[in-house]
Amino acid sequence: MHERDRLAKRMEGASQAMKRLGAAIAVLLVGQAAFAQVSPPPLSPQCEAPTADIAAPAPLPHTAARLESGATIRILAIGSSSTWGVGASSRRKTYPAVLRSILENALKNSKAEIVNRGVSGEIASTTAERLRTAVALDKPDLVLWQLGTNDALARVNPEEFTETVRSTIDWLKASDIDVVLVGLQYAPKFARDDSYFAIREALKSVAQAENALYVRRYDAMQFIASHAAADTLMSGDDLHMNDLGYECMAEHVARALIANLFVRHRDLIKPAPLPQP
Repeated sequence: MHERDRLAKRMEGASQAMKRLGAAIAVLLVGQAAFAQVSPPPLSPQCEAPTADIAAPAPLPHTAARLESGATIRILAIGSSSTWGVGASSRRKTYPAVLRSILENALKNSKAEIVNRGVSGEIASTTAERLRTAVALDKPDLVLWQLGTNDALARVNPEEFTETVRSTIDWLKASDIDVVLVGLQYAPKFARDDSYFAIREALKSVAQAENALYVRRYDAMQFIASHAAADTLMSGDDLHMNDLGYECMAEHVARALIANLFVRHRDLIKPAPLPQP
């Protein structure tokens, strides 16, 4: 091969490498711009609660990576009546439906799809079994697992509850799926119930041990109940939520998700590896 041909070939290779480098930098800048532009949306006045009462923070690495790449994130909402939406005036008023609307407005450069797999009356162990099928069908990046209330009412042993939740979180992590634990709801008639307290403490402990994002629904609802007497979050049976309750639940989950996906992640964005020439 003549020297001129070898030089031309090297120049062509360098040109292709620069194109790949430019594409990688463009992807990185788009991802960084998307993260820089997103902040937790403001809460409605009726849903205001202290940040510490809304969620205990934890990373969501797989979902964050999907968002950085600009890909659609797939969210599976699973649990019992609070997920299905018993007490809501329509399907559009359930918490997963309201959450999707909030995320669509907040994630300007990304898209989120949410599947509602709630089944009224389930305890955690039943949901955990069903979750494996739901994951296979829906292939989520993120699972929102609402749990605990029915376990407390059914007097499930806290140690059994803990093991169910722990082993399920470990399975989800091993499958590269992030999980958010959405805790027990607040109802005045259960405020002094020992089983309710025990399951709440068990869920809090397992969330800490597993470093799982934990939405403190009980604390946020209790704060609202004590500071906004004119607005009730519960339906007439004092067990299931009404439209406002689901609105606040969705806003609190959205606040927890966005704060942990974007605000906590901004300083941790790492450049994508550069392509080899």
